[in-house]
Amino acid sequence: MLRYWIASLFCALGLALGGAAHAERIKDIGTFQGLRANQLTGYGIVVGLAGTGDDSLDYATQGVKGIASRFGLQLPPGVNPALKNAAAVMLTAELPPFAKPGQRLDVTISALGKAKSLRGGTLIMAPLQGADGQVYAMAQGNLAVGGLGIDAADGSKLTINVPTAGRIPGGATVERAVDAGFATSPELRFDLAETDLTTAQRVAATINSRLGPIAQAIDGTTITIQAQQGAESRATLMSKIENLDVDTADAPARVVVNARTGTVVINGAVRISPVAITHGKMTVQVDEKPRIVQPAPFSQGRTAVEQSSAIKVDDPARPMFQFAPGASLSEIVKSVNAIGASPGDLVAILEALKQAGAMKAELVVL
Repeated sequence: MLRYWIASLFCALGLALGGAAHAERIKDIGTFQGLRANQLTGYGIVVGLAGTGDDSLDYATQGVKGIASRFGLQLPPGVNPALKNAAAVMLTAELPPFAKPGQRLDVTISALGKAKSLRGGTLIMAPLQGADGQVYAMAQGNLAVGGLGIDAADGSKLTINVPTAGRIPGGATVERAVDAGFATSPELRFDLAETDLTTAQRVAATINSRLGPIAQAIDGTTITIQAQQGAESRATLMSKIENLDVDTADAPARVVVNARTGTVVINGAVRISPVAITHGKMTVQVDEKPRIVQPAPFSQGRTAVEQSSAIKVDDPARPMFQFAPGASLSEIVKSVNAIGASPGDLVAILEALKQAGAMKAELVVL
């Protein structure tokens, strides 16, 4: 039944991907340059753990000493606080475009050292920095941890999900805005998510037909747009452009193969040149049925084991089939299923077709 399910899946993909070009909103196929998210990272200390912290980890101790020093507390030299209830953590967050001071960001917290669990912990105020070393947000709050870890006295352990990582929804406050630069740049630039010369030309043509001759495709990714200076006028223009519909180009012929799982995805643009294929599989089955042999009464013999083996060879005939010129996806699937090919066999057949030059498509092996 598996091969019939695969055939149905492939045919559905063929209907979805093999049809004519369809309209997409421009905002769904790319982004304007400068309007991107920025990654933020930081270092902090989580406290309030139930004995699952970093214990005697040096940099966790240094972090706690630094926090204590903010309030005028000083530990004597050489004293190790043995921080079982605190852990050193790394913070990560994403600063979206146009984020303004006072807005909230979600923060992901990950244990840095020997902590066994962050469940029940509280992050002490910590800065989040950008790639330029500047502080863009401050984080603090109670962790939401989906994992659970338990250690019993006899050494047995139980771990559910990942207890050493958690999140603080809205746990960071933006302190500094990032200048996107779109208001003062000489021109607006729109970048497609996937490089395609045809789609780039169609985007430029759509913008020119609706908003005047202001757009030009300079390569398969970027479309330049002439616009007046000023954030307000450019924001209005960008909003209009994002909501225009454009007929995107058909996807290139591509076959994606995951050799580990046997997953094969073929888009509807794949075509096969004239080729003949046969695929055989021999199965050898060995059954061991040992038999216990008892000696005759009063014969002074011993019970023995008599080996009995049965070998069966299954080598079914696999007929050769031929693809006509320009065979479509449905014809490929129908022919391959006719010989009873499993997902693993299908992977081997597709690789052989590519090597033989009969499949004019990109073969992506994961």
